Amino acid sequence: MFEETIDQAEDNDFEEICSDEVDRVVEVLDGLIENIQSENVKHFLEEASSSIYYLVYEDDGNDATAEAEDGDEMEQAA
Repeated sequence: MFEETIDQAEDNDFEEICSDEVDRVVEVLDGLIENIQSENVKHFLEEASSSIYYLVYEDDGNDATAEAEDGDEMEQAA
């Protein structure tokens, strides 16, 4: 079902997602995660939260990660 949704989204025009909406959804999921005892359920909710977060903030996170990796490589080379 999830794969069908992704395939449909790829076939359609680009959907603009508001960062406020993403922030609200991530906040709700994070609150839900705090109250879950099952590690398996927590894992799936954390993955969902991360996936939703990166719908809007993908470029920001990748730039920071790339910069951190570049810094680590420079330190190792020295």
